[in-house]
Amino acid sequence: DAGSSVEEMEFNWDEYLEDTGATAAPHGSFKHVDTSLQNGFAPGMKLEVAVKSDQNTYWVATIITTCGQLLLLRYDGYGEDRKADFWCDIMTADLHPIGWCAQNKKILKVPEGIKDKIPDQEEFLQRVLKGACSAPANLLEGLHRGKNPLDLIAPGSRLELQNIRDSLEAWVVNVVENVGGRLKLRYEGLEDSDKFDQWLFYLDPFLHQVGWAAQHGYSLQPPLAIRSLKSEADWQEILKKVKEEEEESSVPTDLFKDKPVIGVHSFSEGMKLEAVDPMAPFVISPATVLKVYNEKYFMIEIDDLRPDHTTSQSYICHVNSAGIFPVQWSLKNGLHLSPPPGYPGQDFDWADYLKQCGAEAAPQSCFPLLTSDHGFKENMKLEAVNPVDPEEVCIATVTKMKDSYLWLQLEGSKKPVPDCIVSVESMNIFPVGWCETNGYQLRPPRKAIVNKQKKIAVVQPEKQILSSRTVHDGLKNQELNSSDSVVINGKYCCPKIYFNHRCFSGPYLNKGRIAELPQSVGPGNCVLVLKEVLTLLINAAYKPSRVLRELQLDEEAAWHGHGETLKAKYKGKSYRATVEVVRTADRVADFCRKTCIKLECCPNLFGPQMVLDKCSENCSVLTKTKYTHYYGKRKNKRIGRPPGGHSNLEVAMKKPNKRRKRRKHFFVHKKKRSSTSVDNTPAGSPQGSGGEEEDDQDESELSHSLAQDRDKRKRKLRTFSFSDDENKPPSPKDIKMEVAEKLQLDSNPLEWSVADVVRFLKSTDCAPLARIFLDQEIDGQALLLLTLPTVQECMDLKLGPAIKLCHHIERVKLAFYQQFAN
Repeated sequence: DAGSSVEEMEFNWDEYLEDTGATAAPHGSFKHVDTSLQNGFAPGMKLEVAVKSDQNTYWVATIITTCGQLLLLRYDGYGEDRKADFWCDIMTADLHPIGWCAQNKKILKVPEGIKDKIPDQEEFLQRVLKGACSAPANLLEGLHRGKNPLDLIAPGSRLELQNIRDSLEAWVVNVVENVGGRLKLRYEGLEDSDKFDQWLFYLDPFLHQVGWAAQHGYSLQPPLAIRSLKSEADWQEILKKVKEEEEESSVPTDLFKDKPVIGVHSFSEGMKLEAVDPMAPFVISPATVLKVYNEKYFMIEIDDLRPDHTTSQSYICHVNSAGIFPVQWSLKNGLHLSPPPGYPGQDFDWADYLKQCGAEAAPQSCFPLLTSDHGFKENMKLEAVNPVDPEEVCIATVTKMKDSYLWLQLEGSKKPVPDCIVSVESMNIFPVGWCETNGYQLRPPRKAIVNKQKKIAVVQPEKQILSSRTVHDGLKNQELNSSDSVVINGKYCCPKIYFNHRCFSGPYLNKGRIAELPQSVGPGNCVLVLKEVLTLLINAAYKPSRVLRELQLDEEAAWHGHGETLKAKYKGKSYRATVEVVRTADRVADFCRKTCIKLECCPNLFGPQMVLDKCSENCSVLTKTKYTHYYGKRKNKRIGRPPGGHSNLEVAMKKPNKRRKRRKHFFVHKKKRSSTSVDNTPAGSPQGSGGEEEDDQDESELSHSLAQDRDKRKRKLRTFSFSDDENKPPSPKDIKMEVAEKLQLDSNPLEWSVADVVRFLKSTDCAPLARIFLDQEIDGQALLLLTLPTVQECMDLKLGPAIKLCHHIERVKLAFYQQFAN
């Protein structure tokens, strides 16, 4: 059996790049792809947002940054103060465009935190809203809410496409398929025929929303190639039907706001130039400006000197069209210029040719300046459309570069094609992984690269979401010989990963921040989705560097996945570590569960299962103390993390005669820091997690003590062991829990701001610790969630200060229950 030596054939970009020793073209070089990923919201846009402390009132906020369906907002009035910035999920938050409150008789009221800064609300609003750009109403309300604008170009939508082959007239096209902004278009009236289908990126300058032709004085006429298929009366009937259904099939106008603007050209009829035919972009040929339509458009024709030639290679251009060059450009760049068919001899000379034709060369000033600052380099890999068969997207290698043009060698196309000449701004080239991310079939290399040890041929990645029809069509259209055969396999496609914020968040993760995360991430490539999930979790931690340390890869453990470098920032310091991420869908559920256990939270906090009402782990009945104790007993058995040393990150210098936790001792890499530097953090304040030592307490004793119920916490504290960093154990006065007089609160601690919490702490004997609460932005809600284990783990406090601090927190909790809970 010829295929028996290969267990499975599938293409994987990572392995392919490794095997070929090539690098991927940088994602930032594909500007049209970056544009397609934007969610329609931009920094600086303004909207009206419900005020958290008073849900019946609203205030104007400005978008600081966007992340998928999440917006980082700042209420107007805070100026450059970032402390009050907050994240909102477009799908769940109470967000509205500017003017919504006035239309719906809702109250715009200055939030409490900035009341003093805005004495005159009306004058302030007039000033900040003058010339302001409101967030798009259609993306905040109704069916389009929270959607990527690109998704609004759904199959069945209609657009107008200019005919660039024989005239500037436009005709209506139907969207058959939308693949990440790359549209398969079918002319209106040809419902059953795909013979004239075209593939164009949605930002193509010749593609417009319905109504464009009428607005700009162009007629709606079917192209010559299809005009004879129906009578004139039939075409007019089709046009009438389109106008009747215009509203239901139209696409929002603002989708095209990022289209390249067409400038004014200075070409004249009869001018000569060098050009690449976009339909066969393999050679550079002499060409002529055949016709000038107006200040924006002109037609060029590839020269053909044969007297009997019947077909004309002509197409319409604008000043920024790719593939047009001044005379002698090829010669100056050491490139071959293909003489026109019928030209006598092979040595083409422009001077003789211009004299022979009696024509003038288009001056240099007619052409845009070319740049070589684009990020592409020779031998880089990318994905590119096959110009001969635009249905195909192939692996491409940059074989040559001149100015802002690339020569691409396509691999795996059904019919071999010569190297293609494309502009770096072409919308037919895409970054590595684009097909897999958008669920489109990438043509595999003609000969699979076989990894002998694994017996796996590297060929084809799987689509993100495969319907049975898509699989059927994909298999039907493969038409590959035995050496090209591909197994469509979804093993690298990660399902949606849900954040179940009602589940227990454990000692490391901030429950409030978890609640502000998007409901889910994915589906998509396993490594990409899980990396995004872990990054969100790290940023949702009380102390991101600590969570990064918990997640980092243990090199002594069995290798099951893919090492990814993740970063964390904490107190102005940056940390990074290698984290293991699984690559196949069958391992995702187990990976999520084990990661939850590492973070000592509910095993269902995130994963492919959505928790609707009740968690199967019944985590709601467990207090933080019990939960820490529950996992604390198992710390020596952590999955993939044996108690031995660690070589992935810096290893702590063990001090002699010290009893340490039976956990790994390692740190997160920091940015370069002098080895002689001294940590000047005040006593009791948290040190940069990554460079500090683990708590020097015996784990079994500590976890045992933390497991006691609240009424038992008043026992003698001899079960705790103290840090050897101190010369002697703390004196009894440091840890004595005196019964303070009953606390009377003037306001509900649930509504305390960070400043209120700091003010309260400064009134106690824990005043030196107030700085920590200010740095970590702990407000009243977070204060009430703090427990002794959390304070010790997340604030790096020694036992004495931690107990004293928790004593005051318990007083606030008691006062809250007595005064405000009902």
